[in-house]
Amino acid sequence: MELKDRLRALRREHGATQEAMAELLGIQLRAYQNYEYGSSFPNYKNFLRLADYFDVSLDYLAGRSESRERR
Repeated sequence: MELKDRLRALRREHGATQEAMAELLGIQLRAYQNYEYGSSFPNYKNFLRLADYFDVSLDYLAGRSESRERR
């Protein structure tokens, strides 16, 4: 699973809207939508914010691991 797929699944799992995620990250809605479409990627700071918000490891969020557990 790729980052775009993980973001969409985690957002839905948490009951958040794309608008709410964009606001959380301090970015425009279109910028967040591009993350979920896979046409752009979050910068390091926002990547960390996303992992913290969803309480998952960076490797899980990036699609490099199936384990959500943070170490």
